[in-house]
Amino acid sequence: MAFMRYHRALPQGETTVEEFRAWLSQFDANGDGRIGREELERALRSLNLWFAWWKAREAMREADANRNGVVDRDEMVRLYAFAQRHLHLKMNDLEDVTSY
Repeated sequence: MAFMRYHRALPQGETTVEEFRAWLSQFDANGDGRIGREELERALRSLNLWFAWWKAREAMREADANRNGVVDRDEMVRLYAFAQRHLHLKMNDLEDVTSY
């Protein structure tokens, strides 16, 4: 018998950066505080997005500035910006993200 893990849904409507960060953290499989491509793909699949694998790849290309294969804490602002532009997520305090 397979066990399914249920994830908390991304809040509808306008999302704060803190809510986005909390939502994304549940997909951090190894708990290192960084998001890899597979973890990001799993997060995007939970939103029922088409081509989640491709969007995860594109997000990593844009957000992973040092090309180490994960989005580190200091690169999260780039991931938030990608989500806002390409995934049409509305975040009301994106300009305040540098404080995280």
